Amino acid sequence: MTLVVGRSRDLDTHWSPTLALRQDHRLVTDGVYRHIRHPMYAAILLFSLAQGLLLANWLAGWSALTTFALLCVIRVPREERMLERRFGEAWVAYRARTGRLLPRWRPRTRV
Repeated sequence: MTLVVGRSRDLDTHWSPTLALRQDHRLVTDGVYRHIRHPMYAAILLFSLAQGLLLANWLAGWSALTTFALLCVIRVPREERMLERRFGEAWVAYRARTGRLLPRWRPRTRV
């Protein structure tokens, strides 16, 4: 098993701390990205909720959730617009079948 530090194993070299696409960038829809579009942001959400529940200082405890809310309001929509411009219909189809931060719930069909 290889440990990848600072980026998602599924994204590999497509990960960037800034909103940027590389020349050879491809739309990653496998691995954890098969279920949600922003798994790293989902992890930050879980961390923020845990911090709020675990710390005795309410101000410090819930401050991460405030920062996360700003991330969701400012960065995520910009990132998704950038991906839609680059990948067009492939992005629209991917967005339709996956959740942003949580997997989409689909009822099972009976056979």
